[in-house]
Amino acid sequence: MKAVHFGAGNIGRGFIGALLADAGYEVIFSDVNNEVIDVLNERGSYTVTTAAEKKETFTVNNVRGINSKKDEDAVIQAIASADIVTTAVGPTVLPLIAKTIARGLALREGQSPVNVIACENAIRATSQLKSEILRHLTEEETNSVLSLTGFADAAVDRIVPNIESEDVLAVTVEPFFEWVVEEPSLKGQNVNLGEALLVEDLAPYIERKLFTVNTGHAVAAYAGFQEGKRTILEALQDDYIKHRLRGTLNETKAVLVDLYDFDAEQHEAYIEKIISRFENPYLEDLVERVGRGPIRKLGQHDRLVKPAKLLAEKGLHPESLVETIYDALHFYVAGDAESETLKELVAEKGLIEAFTEVSGIETTHPLVNMLTKRL
Repeated sequence: MKAVHFGAGNIGRGFIGALLADAGYEVIFSDVNNEVIDVLNERGSYTVTTAAEKKETFTVNNVRGINSKKDEDAVIQAIASADIVTTAVGPTVLPLIAKTIARGLALREGQSPVNVIACENAIRATSQLKSEILRHLTEEETNSVLSLTGFADAAVDRIVPNIESEDVLAVTVEPFFEWVVEEPSLKGQNVNLGEALLVEDLAPYIERKLFTVNTGHAVAAYAGFQEGKRTILEALQDDYIKHRLRGTLNETKAVLVDLYDFDAEQHEAYIEKIISRFENPYLEDLVERVGRGPIRKLGQHDRLVKPAKLLAEKGLHPESLVETIYDALHFYVAGDAESETLKELVAEKGLIEAFTEVSGIETTHPLVNMLTKRL
């Protein structure tokens, strides 16, 4: 079995690539990082270490790489004979790789099914990628590709901190992981996804993770940045930030229980598990890394604005979420394009107009009124 995975960074190697290799796939990484690709091809393996009191290191074998910038045709040919195509490149990069994937899928006429799964921190990223792929196909190619290709949405969850190492391929991950895939969208019989959890409806899992893990991480990052903390762990050692985190997750819990009828006690246990993961002393996750991309994270369908918007529309006051939105609007890291753009936008138009522009929320919405009162 052959898997083509876009993105040979820490998440690609430490999470999805490792799971696919463990499931028996030859994993071909597509990336533009020359050094990583060269060392992958030289060794054919790399190591993954779990960040825990008792560290465990295991070797991921049967891997190689292709530099997609230098040899796009090789990536296309690999896709043409692959059983699965996955990504971990960041949602904004998906449109940039869509044409390459489209060209590979178009070559598969008459072959066995293939499944495409975008493993990104975004809602229904595979559906977004599918739309971009179809833009590059003729009507005839589209019909052929859709008959042979499954486009399955997924929810992914694993903290993979950027820990420096002398070994360019070595990666450290938290022990916990969750890869949930919407099974009805898969093509073929008995698709092998190893330790992935296959479910009939992904929506509850997407938003449970988004409004708990991603929202919680955002609270720690943006509040931590405001308080001058360096890491997520340092942020959560601050009583005020820890209180903010719990308050926010209580607010998102109300949304999730209402939307998906989650059991309140079970969800409370899930919240406790998530907080304990954030407080893992063996993970050094930087506030600046977690907070990057604030414009995307302030989108009206993302981790902060959507739950706050839903609560505000019910006449409730999501105080902790509003506070985190306020902090996110003040987040700035040199070199992070989104925070640089956001800083310029706030300086030019003011906090409220900048917020409505990046979030897409109308100025008359009650959430905007709540944020205005926070100023």
